[in-house]
This record gives sequence, structure tokens and C-alpha cells, in this order.
Amino acid sequence: MQAQKYEKIYVNGKWVAPQGADKAIEVFDSTNEEVMATIPSCNAQDVDAAAKAARAAFIGWSSLDVQERAKYMNRIGDGIAARTDELATAISRETGMTKFLSQMIQVGLPINSFKQAAIVAENFEYSHELGNSLVVREPIGVVGCITPWNYPLHQIVAKVAFAMAAGCTIVLKPSEIAPIDAFVLAEIIDEVGLPAGVFNLVTGTGPVVGEAIAAHKEIDMVSFTGSTRAGRRVSQVAADTVKKVHLELGGKSANIICADLDAETFAKAVKRGVGDAFLNSGQTCLAMTRMLVPKSRLAEAETLAADAAAAMKVGDPFEKTTALGPLASAAQRDRVNGYIQKGIDEGAKLLVGGVGVPEGCGKGYYVKPTVFSNVKNSMTIAQEEIFGPVLSIIAYEDEADAVRIANDTVYGLSGGVWASTKEKGVAIARQLRTGQVAVNGGAFNVNAPLGGYKQSGVGREYSEYGFDEFLEIKSMQL
Repeated sequence: MQAQKYEKIYVNGKWVAPQGADKAIEVFDSTNEEVMATIPSCNAQDVDAAAKAARAAFIGWSSLDVQERAKYMNRIGDGIAARTDELATAISRETGMTKFLSQMIQVGLPINSFKQAAIVAENFEYSHELGNSLVVREPIGVVGCITPWNYPLHQIVAKVAFAMAAGCTIVLKPSEIAPIDAFVLAEIIDEVGLPAGVFNLVTGTGPVVGEAIAAHKEIDMVSFTGSTRAGRRVSQVAADTVKKVHLELGGKSANIICADLDAETFAKAVKRGVGDAFLNSGQTCLAMTRMLVPKSRLAEAETLAADAAAAMKVGDPFEKTTALGPLASAAQRDRVNGYIQKGIDEGAKLLVGGVGVPEGCGKGYYVKPTVFSNVKNSMTIAQEEIFGPVLSIIAYEDEADAVRIANDTVYGLSGGVWASTKEKGVAIARQLRTGQVAVNGGAFNVNAPLGGYKQSGVGREYSEYGFDEFLEIKSMQL
């Protein structure tokens, strides 16, 4: 298949040649390691043009009736739905997620988010009286959005849909590893006739384009999703202009499985836990990659987890029988294999998987689904975010010890609890220093707030909580 060439970016309602692109960035197909597209490598001049366009568009867009903004959000959602297969195919090639899940998650959730942003915008309480004051919420201004590659469109829309619905204008830098969906989104936005300058797309690398967004004086807020290391840098650069910074960063989430579960529920919890840890080949910030089990049932958990991982077919994400596709890049594949070797070197017990290429896989960024046991929480594989299909099983003494281990990390994004009753599960969940907790397999709710404690981030996305992130508060004394 011939590589697709994207030679223009989207600024001020038009497809324009970038001012600073002196070379193209290659986008690789995760399934065969071939170049599938090229995109412009922009610079600070292009960010400046986009930021100025967004600033010029802000007054008109922010003063537009909220029902009219909501109509645009619904039209964009419909436009995404009309191109579901195209988007899912591109994202599966970029990230390695199986096509079936890409249709449901990588495209289905963004459709929902645009629709939900419209609903929230129309029903939000923008003002209330407080004594002799009228307290109002107003759009913060121009928002710079810097997004990752693992759920590329989903993470873009988490920011763009809610920020635009709130009355903000946008400068977007998608990941250069998985940018095709961003170009499709820009095409859809252009087709629905969104006012010029409300949405602007600038492609390039983090150190160049990302830093220019964080530093730009016309950008009032930066919303960043990515690694904790990169999030720190965004905060440092943004500090010079004292702009608001929203961060959704890494995780090392714990899944506590209680000792008093019956055999059937215990087996369900372990098997579900492996699946949760390996979703999108482990390229998920919410992945519960530390499974905490009672010492008395460690052997039982080891057998169940090893069997579940070994049963997962690794291969072409476009084959219906495939459970796990490749990772998104050669760098990520090598990074994950490095962590697997580190686990072996530090003395963890390898139950299944290991370093190397899975059987039957040729070209592509494939890794073996790997499960370790006898993991100490001080080990590297228990403390650092791996972002691959690697699960660490950690034994605990009692529930207080389990909570201590779960909280013994710099991260606090997600977690899980499997308990004999919902009430007990909730009681344990309340003790976890994380932004989300799944109790007894509770399903992910895209309309609930998402965000982390500690070094997992600042602020929330989705729902009215995420919408409110893009608003400033003003009090008028009457």
C-alpha cells in the first residue's frame, strides 16, 4: 500500500502549507513496519499562526449561543460516525489495537464524547448568586491540546470536544506516531463549516511544536496527555506565561483481589484482571498492571493468570481471532522488552511470555504477553509504567497490607478491587489514592470524570467535571 502524504496543516479554516516544515515525519504501520504516511514537521512559526487564528476567533465563538455550539458538536460526532471504518482501520495500523476494538473504542468513544459535550454544554449551570455576588463561568480562551498515540482520536476528542463546547478555541498537536485520525477530524470539522480559527491543527514533535504551544503567550491553557516526564516539561515551559495546565499522565494501577472470594469469583477476577492489564496490548494509562493477591492463594492466581495470558492469540489486528496486536512503534517494542528483561534480572518469577517475538509473528512490533509473579513492589516492573502487555503479581498479607502496597507508588490514576460484597469493595476503594477505581469489575464509564492523584496528573476530563476545566470563574458584586 502506497504511503499517504499529508503536506498541509489546518489553520484559520484552511488547509495551508506549513511555514516551517523543512522535512516530513514518517508514520509507520505497526503491523508490518512500513511507512504508511508522512506528515509535516512544523515549527514555532506554524504554532504562532495557529495561536493567532485561534485568538482572533475566540470572541465570536465564545459569544455564540451555546445551543449553536452544541449543534456543531453533534454534526462533528455524526461526521466521525460516517467515517468509522476508515478511522478504525487507520488507528489499528498506527497503534496495533484489533480492528473490532478500534471500531468500538477508538472511534465509538469519540462519537459519544462529541455528543456528550453538546449535552453538558446545553445543561451546564453557568451562573449562580452568592450573597450580593453573581458568580459566572466563562470560557478560558485559547486551549493548546497535546495528545498521545495510544488512543489518539479518543484523547484528542476528550479535550477538543469539551473545550470547543465550552466556548474555547483550539490549537491541536497530535502525536506524530498516530496522527492520521487528526487529519480526518480536521476534514470533518472543515466539512461541517466550523467558523475559521476555532480549530487549528499543527503537526510535529513534542520538543518543537509541543514546547511552542506550552510557551505561547496567546494560548491561555494547555491540556496535555502523555508521560509524567513530558508532563513535567510542559508544566515548566508553561510556567513562564502562568497559564493553566491540565495533565493526564502515567499510571501503575493496582488490582486488589480479596481473599474471601469463592473459587468461581476469584477465577473471574484473575482472568478479567489479565484482560484489563493487556487491553490495547497494555498501551493503556488506566491498565491495572499490578495484581495484588493474598499469599494464601498465590499459587491459584499464578495458574489462572498464566493460562489466561497464554490463551491470548497475538497477531494481525485485522484477523477476527486475534486478541493482541502489535505495539505502536519499534521504540515501544524495545522499551517493553527491556522492562521484561529487567524483571528477570531483578528476580521476578516469569510465568509466561518473556523477551522476544511471539510465535508466528513476523514483521510488526509484536511482544509476548508476559506475566511475572513473586514481584516485590520495590522492583522496577512494579514501580515504572511499562505500557505493554506485562503483568506483575504481588502477594499481600492482609487487606491493610494490600492497600499499603497499592498506594506505594508515585502514580494514582486508576485501580480495582474485587471483594465479597459491593460494600466491602467500596470501603477498600475509598482508601486508594487514585482518580478511578473499578469495584467488582465495574465497567468503564466514559461519561464519568477521568484523572489522577499524585504524579498521574492535575484536573479531570469528560463529563461536567472535564467541561468545567475549560471555564474561568468571575464574581460580580451587585
